[in-house]
Amino acid sequence: MAFVIGIIVSFLVYISIGLFLFKKVSNSEEYYVSGRSGNTLMVTGTLVASFLSTVSFMGEAGFSYDGYPVLLLILVIFNASGYILGVFLFGRYLRRSQSLTVPEYFGNRFNSKKVRLAAAITTILGISAYLVAVTQGAAVLLSEVSGVSYPIALLIMWIVYSSFTILSGAKGVMVNDTIMFFLFSVATYLSFPYIIKAAGGFPDAITKAAHLSARPDLLSWHGITGPAATMGTPGEALAWAVIMGLVWGAVIAVSPWQSSRYLMAKNEHVAIRSGVWATVSIFTIYLFLHISISTITTIKADITPSEKVYIWAAMNIVPKWLGIIIVSGIMAAALSSCSSFLQLIGSSITRDIMEQSRKKEYTDQQLLRTSRISMIIISIIILLIGLMQPPAVMWIGYFAATLFAASWGPVAFASVFSKSLTKEGAFWSIVSGFLGVIIGEGIEKSVTLPVYFNPVIIGLLCSIIALIIGSKFGVITAEEKVFQARLLKQPIEENENNEMKITLRYPIYLMISGVMIIATTLIFYYWPTTLG
Repeated sequence: MAFVIGIIVSFLVYISIGLFLFKKVSNSEEYYVSGRSGNTLMVTGTLVASFLSTVSFMGEAGFSYDGYPVLLLILVIFNASGYILGVFLFGRYLRRSQSLTVPEYFGNRFNSKKVRLAAAITTILGISAYLVAVTQGAAVLLSEVSGVSYPIALLIMWIVYSSFTILSGAKGVMVNDTIMFFLFSVATYLSFPYIIKAAGGFPDAITKAAHLSARPDLLSWHGITGPAATMGTPGEALAWAVIMGLVWGAVIAVSPWQSSRYLMAKNEHVAIRSGVWATVSIFTIYLFLHISISTITTIKADITPSEKVYIWAAMNIVPKWLGIIIVSGIMAAALSSCSSFLQLIGSSITRDIMEQSRKKEYTDQQLLRTSRISMIIISIIILLIGLMQPPAVMWIGYFAATLFAASWGPVAFASVFSKSLTKEGAFWSIVSGFLGVIIGEGIEKSVTLPVYFNPVIIGLLCSIIALIIGSKFGVITAEEKVFQARLLKQPIEENENNEMKITLRYPIYLMISGVMIIATTLIFYYWPTTLG
């Protein structure tokens, strides 16, 4: 009952914030990008919160428990770096465009409604698939904790995230994301010592997990491999981690639910600083989460399905007060992603499709009203799909995210720096990358593809080839040249010297945090695994 009360209280807080901010949203800029008023803390919070979800705290936690914690830590080395690369190579330029949506940026950059429409459709389809996965994960969690049926849990989740998102848009999403970011971060860090203690204390808990007969190679660099394992050979396991890490790095760098967060930043310096703190945050959360999850196998090795492992720990290992924080934190991670996804889908439907197809601009009030109606309709569709489709939290989420790495990655970076990329190249690159991943997934259903020919690699190759060939056709207009030149011109803030002094400290913060993370890994992972 205490867990249920904790979840209900958190739900009421998020909905109350949505209701409070509803009255403060007076125009489309506030609804779409929170009035571009986000400070470093809030942009960091919404970056991390919109990335971490039930895919992380349930799907990946279960994957770690099944025998692959180190593979996920190898993966995160590459994917968290996407924040640094993303903000410097795309995010800050996206913010300079003053667009309200990422598809709008692509449309303006290439002076093409066709490119904007392609970006909008891929946004809606890809994020909708991811939203289904995250919503289902949250419903599984709520059902497990409260005892209500899965359909009822799904309905409750839908009501909660839809209400505050539809009411307050990006403004409510950013405020709630920041609160949720603190909640699941605290849950991860505080649960670590309790789980380690329950598994035998440090360093015995790590040592036992490293030599556990039920899961040999659990803490090896490649995890559990072999014919009956999820992974094949150690080399294939490492290749999978590196490939997926690079793919997720691209997802973090350019995907609409990540790059659009920079549109909310108060200025470019805030965007850069947020990218640095988000990198550090993802590294530390993953490190503490997966080291602790790996030791749970020494306490109970038969948790089924494995996606419930962190929930089981919250209800059976840690003190009840901390268990409530953990469960509420996982729920917060799910809600933050759901709200971000729903807000982006509704924005693209209204701003990038309806407004463009009618060839007229809505007034601010019309845009707000139509956006809210769009969100209501799409959220109902997501609810119905969630009821009909069996949950597959991790793998649906991975599939949906990789769509953007393939279809948007090449175009996003080239749109900033390439002077030869045409609208034809951009359009066919987006379409080919998107279809390439889907076709690759279809092939993999009937034929086992080698790890280096993952569907996302197929999609990425299709995207790059289409970009190169497509750019042989068409003419780059004067409008495109002017827009790109404006992107490359660094804005000067009113207090630029002071802002720059602060920003220049951030590489130092990043290096110091890197040393601390390496030291933590050596102490809490490498040294104990050499004992026994």
